[in-house]
Amino acid sequence: MLSKTLGASRFLIVLAVLGSLLAATTLLIYGLLEAWFLVTQTIETGEISRKGAKALAIEFIEIVDLFLLGTVFYIIALGLYELFIDTNIRVPDWLTIKTLDDLKNKLIGVVIVVLGVLFLGQVVSWNGETDLLRYGGGVAVVIAALTWFLQGAKKEK
Repeated sequence: MLSKTLGASRFLIVLAVLGSLLAATTLLIYGLLEAWFLVTQTIETGEISRKGAKALAIEFIEIVDLFLLGTVFYIIALGLYELFIDTNIRVPDWLTIKTLDDLKNKLIGVVIVVLGVLFLGQVVSWNGETDLLRYGGGVAVVIAALTWFLQGAKKEK
């Protein structure tokens, strides 16, 4: 009786899958709307000065960040579904998740990209007053630690 209950309880993960999928969908739609409004606003004003182009680039970098975060939530939803509900879901080979370590490794890869995009946004919007080196160093340390973790996981396999 208890083993059947515990076996069926894996379907509770559907709640996490739906929540992650909802978060991904929301972020992706919001990013699309932000991109649309930014493009239409830029076309309507018709003025892009050098300073305006830099500001425009910063806003697009922030939109890309939204897409990347949406992708993170999508990968979480897909990975949890593959791990707990249905292992036969059709996904590209590079997105196949067989173990929790596979899911962690894919997420770490996306987090590294998100950190890189965040740093790029800081570089583009740098006003010369903030300590960009310290910020970049902090990001670099986190990326290095995550890369070291990924390399250790690959060696274990």
